Parts: sequence; structure tokens; C-alpha cells
Amino acid sequence: MNVDSHLAALFSLEGRVAVVTGGSSGIGRAIAESLARAGAGVVLVARGEAGLVAAVEEMTAEGLRAAWVSADLGERDGVRAAAERAVEAFGEPDILVNSAGINLRPPMGELGEDVWDTTMSVNLEAPYLLGRRFGPGMAERGFGRIVHVSSQQAHRAFVNSGAYGVSKGALEALARSQAEAWSPYGVTCNTLVPGFVMTPLNERLSSDPAKVRELAERTMVGRNGLAEDFAGAAVFLASGASGYVTGQTLFVDGGFSVH
Repeated sequence: MNVDSHLAALFSLEGRVAVVTGGSSGIGRAIAESLARAGAGVVLVARGEAGLVAAVEEMTAEGLRAAWVSADLGERDGVRAAAERAVEAFGEPDILVNSAGINLRPPMGELGEDVWDTTMSVNLEAPYLLGRRFGPGMAERGFGRIVHVSSQQAHRAFVNSGAYGVSKGALEALARSQAEAWSPYGVTCNTLVPGFVMTPLNERLSSDPAKVRELAERTMVGRNGLAEDFAGAAVFLASGASGYVTGQTLFVDGGFSVH
């Protein structure tokens, strides 16, 4: 077996279908592009139609298979509708990546029920509902990959973790529960944990140069993360190469979490 055929056997996503929430920007966009370059047909799900159209146009211009669905993932009906529309492009997904997130982090003493409910709806309930919709079908077909994008705040409290940190901690627990339920049927469920990445979600921190430098110095590699740093890890967790990896949390953070 030559190198190309060996790598294809491990990592190729030819014939696979992926749904990526938050796929129009940031980490989700990088993951969506990487999965498509590995051969998957990818459906990007996000709220902003303009960003989705631009992302899909760029991907298809490069010969990649991509489609989009605009949806409000903060509403149960919106999530359900998005799931049904997502299968129209390429069929039922083999891969689900939950990268969409909302980052509302007022101080705990000022954290109201509205922020709590909105955060849990987008960051936790939407991944649960999408998993419930797609996970059983993956299990029935004997192959599936569910990947959640979590946060350092799931493991340590800083910069007003608030409801955001709670939602991400629960998301990692959801991955373990999904793994317990579906791994016997070929469906792995894992979590990626970024360090500080310069994306629209982190705009509040990225606008403070001193804080950006401080966070970079906390890593072992000496820099903050880039969205493209997640491309390889995402393909690994979405491919056959990760068939014996499930219920796990993979930190892609330049050593931030251990420094």
C-alpha cells in the first residue's frame, strides 16, 4: 500500500456527509472546509444568511461540495427545522459537528434568567436535539461521528465564565452520554477544546491587546490559536482513523491548559 492509499484509508471522507453548525465563521468554518477537502459533502448551519452564502460560494468555487441552512439554533423549532432542511442537500449525515455557540458572560451577580436560557439553548440544547435527530440513524447505519466544540471555561473559571462555562461543561458531559449510548454501534462522540482563538465569538477579549498578549504567553507554543489549527483534529475525529476514540476531550490549545 502506498502512502496516498494508506492515508485515504485512514482519513478520507469520500462519500460522507457532514453537518457543521456555526460553519460560516471561525472554528466552524475551518472545520467545515477541512471536512470538505477530505471529501465530505458539508452542510453549513448558522443564523446569518449573508455569511453562509459567502462561505458556500467560496467553497464551491474551489470544487468542494457545500450547502447552507440558515436557522435560529436558540429555538427548538428552529433546530428541528434546520435538521430537516440540512438533509435535503446530500442526505442523512454521517458526521455532526456542533461548533455554533453564544458567548454572553455578564458577571455572575448580574446573570439573568434570559441570558442563562439563551446560552443553554444554543450551546447545549441545540447539540442535544441535533444528536437526538441524527445519532440513532448513524447507529442504524453502523457509522457516525459527533464532534462538539467546547471551551477552556468547561474546566477552569476565568474571564467571567458564567453561564457560558456551565453550558460547555454540560456539553462535554453530553458527549460522554452520547458515546455511552451509540459507540457500540459505530458512532463515536468526542469534544474539541480550543484555547484562546481570534474569532468573532471572542471579540470582547480580542479587542484588548494586553489581554491577547497575556493569553498568548500562557500557552506553551507562544501564540494564540487560529481557526485553521483545528483542521487536522477535526478530520481525525470525523474519519475512520478515530474509530477507537470516543467519549474523549481533545485539547487543541497550544498547551494553554497544562501551562
